[in-house]
Amino acid sequence: MISILKFDDYPGNPIIPPDESSGVKGRYNPAVIVVDGIFYLFYRQVMTSDKITGRIYLTKSRDGVNFTGEPELVIYPEYDYERYGCEDPRIVKVGNLFCLTYVGNSARYRTGNICLATSSDLIHWEKHGSILQVGRDWDSGQVKAGVIVPERIKGKYVMYFMGEERPWEGGKIGIAYSDDLINWEKEDEPVLLPRKECFDSKAIEPGTNPILTEEGILMIYNGWGEGTFYKPFAVLFSKEDPSKVLERGDEPVLTPRKDWGKVFGCDGHIVAEGLIEHDGYWWLYYGAADRAICLARCKVTR
Repeated sequence: MISILKFDDYPGNPIIPPDESSGVKGRYNPAVIVVDGIFYLFYRQVMTSDKITGRIYLTKSRDGVNFTGEPELVIYPEYDYERYGCEDPRIVKVGNLFCLTYVGNSARYRTGNICLATSSDLIHWEKHGSILQVGRDWDSGQVKAGVIVPERIKGKYVMYFMGEERPWEGGKIGIAYSDDLINWEKEDEPVLLPRKECFDSKAIEPGTNPILTEEGILMIYNGWGEGTFYKPFAVLFSKEDPSKVLERGDEPVLTPRKDWGKVFGCDGHIVAEGLIEHDGYWWLYYGAADRAICLARCKVTR
């Protein structure tokens, strides 16, 4: 399955650019869900003059490409665990509840910790605070990028996350389990590691929320090597044992049409955070160079 995942960059990218004339330095790290034919896209927005590292906005579309109307601010810093910014949303529907995980930038938890907000309508959100914090070993520096599997497995909710021994160094992917989506227990060891002499040799983190397929649990993750240029890769975990890797791609699943670093005058990495299956295609939404939101698609082949 992994070997046939090759995404084509949408020729009209970026679908959501920054607006520096209005002080918007970047709109990026998109998470997407489709409900009743409407695409709901959550993204991180950063202002040029702002010390806050991010706020999370919601915008909508009927075709997944053209997002019109005034975006709505839905998640912003209110509490200590997110005091310096709300970053990098991921969205999943679990039963009748929409679950939005995000990174809270907090001095108390040193840097990143994983936070949760829930909603029944995607508009009004209840915050549940920090649900996963740093540990004592390989994840003692920070934890980020929590992505929840949409169904219980053997009676437990499952979340993959990134842990680092030191912030921004050597990220690995770990796994945690919960009975109620609020209280999580981490496994002692990571379930996915960087690979020497590969594009993801330095660090990895979960990218998109996992999707349950006939073959297993599909997730696009972000990996980087020299130069910290992030690229998206695919991994398939077992539905019987979510900690077990069934298949892992050797090459990135997407090469953008443009060097977004040159376009925006910054680092050219891309960070995938939204994956949906729609109209016979996989739709992959990614942040380009921490400035804009882009789209890539791949034909679904069973």
